[in-house]
Amino acid sequence: MTCATCPEDVARRARAVPRSVAALLGLGLLALLLFAVFVALGTWQAERRAWKLDLIARVEQRLAAAPVEAPGREAWAQFDAARNEYLKVRATGVFDHAHETLVQAVTERGPGFWVLTPLRRADGSVILVNRGFVDGEHRDAATRAAGRSEGETRLTGLLRRSEPQGAFLRRNDPARGRWYSRDVAAIAAADGLPAADVAPFFIDADAAANPGGWPVGGLTVVRFHNSHLVYLLTWYTLAAMVLGAAIVVGRHEWRLRRPGGRY
Repeated sequence: MTCATCPEDVARRARAVPRSVAALLGLGLLALLLFAVFVALGTWQAERRAWKLDLIARVEQRLAAAPVEAPGREAWAQFDAARNEYLKVRATGVFDHAHETLVQAVTERGPGFWVLTPLRRADGSVILVNRGFVDGEHRDAATRAAGRSEGETRLTGLLRRSEPQGAFLRRNDPARGRWYSRDVAAIAAADGLPAADVAPFFIDADAAANPGGWPVGGLTVVRFHNSHLVYLLTWYTLAAMVLGAAIVVGRHEWRLRRPGGRY
């Protein structure tokens, strides 16, 4: 016995009616579009993962290599800091402590500041050097006078590319001396250093101890976020789900259309 208005019977009759060709065509196109998009996104993540693994391998190779001389002025025009980041370099010059810049930082030692100091080389060129970290108590240069080396200095560290603009949600404010990122060009301009004399990169000094213990170098964190495998599995799984749903709908419609196939 059936009931014309019972939800169960209404649903059963709806399932027993084949969809129109137009409806099936629309569903098929939608499934094809979604499948193509999810596969494309999964493939893109696979390519990004390969790129990231290659980048990690190249950086690890640089970190394990012996230091080389920091690029000179003649190489700056063609130099790509992004492609050479974390290259181990050495440089010789005299620190210009009068133009020291503090950049806010959070490290394994807590919140504080990076101390960026221009290093003037014999040819007049300048490299900004992140000499290391200081906490709030040693923000004032007078509290770490012992660490202000005079005369020629030779240092080793990691080449780093400039960090333009500022940190997330906090832009650098040169007029007030508030720095949230190590923006080489902006810091050099604020210090009145000629742009042509300043290297387009900076150096993170290594852990060699400074007199008096401050600043503390060698705190560079070399870590790359790599979740591309999770993302590519997610996109490919969604593509498989769309394909599975299309197969289920297709089989359902085929059964409805064959002789005696109505429910």
